[in-house]
Amino acid sequence: MALYREALCLVLILVPYTVRLHAQNAISLKVDSLLALMTLEEKIGQMVQVDHLAIKGHEQDIPGMLLGSILFGGSSDPEDNSPEQWLALCKKYQEYTLRSKLKIPLLIGIDAVHGHNNVDGAVIFPHNIGLGATRNPELVQKIGKATAEEMIATGFNWAFAPCVAVARNEKWGRTYESYGEDPEIVKDLGAAFIQGLQEVAPGEKSFVAACAKHFVGDGGTTNGKDRGNTECDIETLRKIHLPGYIAAIKAGVQTIMVSYSSWNDVKMHENRYLITDVLKGELGFQGIVISDWAAIDQLGENYKDDIQKAIHAGLDMVMIPHGPMEKNNYIEFIEMLKQAVQQKSISIDRLNDAVRRILTVKYAMQITSSSSSGYSLQSVGSDEHRKIAREAVRQSLVLLKNEKQIVPLSKNLKRIHVTGKCAADLGYQCGGWTISWQGRSGQTIVGGTTLLQAIKTNAGTGTQVTYSRCGENVEGADVCIAVIGEEPYAEMKGDREDLFISKEDDELLMKIDSAHVPLITLLYSGRPMIINEGLKHSKAFIAAWLPGSEGEGIADLLFGKYPFSGTLPCSWPKSMEQIPINKGDEIYEPLFPYGFGLRVEIQCDEKVHP
Repeated sequence: MALYREALCLVLILVPYTVRLHAQNAISLKVDSLLALMTLEEKIGQMVQVDHLAIKGHEQDIPGMLLGSILFGGSSDPEDNSPEQWLALCKKYQEYTLRSKLKIPLLIGIDAVHGHNNVDGAVIFPHNIGLGATRNPELVQKIGKATAEEMIATGFNWAFAPCVAVARNEKWGRTYESYGEDPEIVKDLGAAFIQGLQEVAPGEKSFVAACAKHFVGDGGTTNGKDRGNTECDIETLRKIHLPGYIAAIKAGVQTIMVSYSSWNDVKMHENRYLITDVLKGELGFQGIVISDWAAIDQLGENYKDDIQKAIHAGLDMVMIPHGPMEKNNYIEFIEMLKQAVQQKSISIDRLNDAVRRILTVKYAMQITSSSSSGYSLQSVGSDEHRKIAREAVRQSLVLLKNEKQIVPLSKNLKRIHVTGKCAADLGYQCGGWTISWQGRSGQTIVGGTTLLQAIKTNAGTGTQVTYSRCGENVEGADVCIAVIGEEPYAEMKGDREDLFISKEDDELLMKIDSAHVPLITLLYSGRPMIINEGLKHSKAFIAAWLPGSEGEGIADLLFGKYPFSGTLPCSWPKSMEQIPINKGDEIYEPLFPYGFGLRVEIQCDEKVHP
């Protein structure tokens, strides 16, 4: 009987392995057959990813040049930003591939970095720094799956996410795209998101390809400068910045994006050692290595030389946002790469390797030129996805101060006054990469709940909720909730030398404190900030990060429906002079250490839970 059980176990192990091996062999044979049919021009076309605005009006180039991919850049949304319009556009582009001889479907990519965040009505999840505070891979996997469902419903099959940067300097404007300062938390949560995003749902054949980014070291640049120079030895690079990619590859990530930044003064887009020797060779990555937005243009003055450097380094697909009549457009790229191959500056073997990787990913994903799927447009902004986002908000908030247990709020309060520029503003609540590239203040999205709305909904029937943006009429309130924060920003424009809270916010907190009204402060920010004075004015202080569209999740904690559970994914500095500060530093005296987060005892009534 023991031998029988062992034999049965062996069969159960070998059968799925055999099935996978058979599928891999079938894909390999299909790709090899297709490569044998392709002209040089068709192969090069597959290596091109062109922006939606650049191809607009030139859609015939999709079949004519056998282009491999379309992307929608940070602000290249259609005028009608509805899910229906996105689906129609993606369907139109895929249908153009049917006019080509080989009918190879397109990879259609978008920066879905905290939900399907370019689309009106989509659920906006907390940015990664908030998810880092949850320490919850299962939750992050759910978020990946929900994001994929909304993408598939609108015709997309490639998300430029997750960012697996390890943010080591709070001045960096992309800190909120990182899960934290510790490689372990980045590794665990990045892999979880990839597994969720690339999960094949029942009734579905295809899935959304994830893209781990930005390879490698982008979170460790000197002085936190975006697109800057990471200065460290190879041992440090491997210890701090590489683990996220190792975990991503183990999780089956299909694509990896290269960083704008440099390592010891060598631009990553021309670093053959790290891309080819380490990533593809040592780590065995078999998927697509893609450039960032027009990033190869930064390698030098001569575009043909830039192309040769990048492809030789190991790039398989190049993101080309410029239009057909502009410098360094996709037509010029195709012609110059063709010349480089013909002149043997780029080997045909390198070219075939790139195209083989692209085709293998496409056929492994089982994408077709049809955009139909099992997910209807009702998936976009669904109640189920909003519940996941609300849960993520609840788990992401970090309670930094709670004097006399002012939180959770008493159910017997007569009046709660809400104030601050962020309290009734979904733009501040969501941050950058929301509808537009940099994000903006105001009602930026369709759907969602501001914190002010959530407080009004969740306050007791005998509690009056009042509001003023700048602290007017606060006198006489039992408690004041002030919501302050950073202006929305994204890459390039988010780097800062001064991380003090704004003068406007500081004066607001002083005003409330001088009115002798107990103050609870919530901070919307993409990173730790210098908050020493704000702490003095506040009875409670909450790091809310960039929580996204579901403000109800914050109210759930304020009113004691759930306990605070978030812990800091990064060290919180006392002063600008301390930055950068990370756990493990020889001198480590932060305002709040990595992993800090106060707990609150609550009487939990399941009946009140949403």
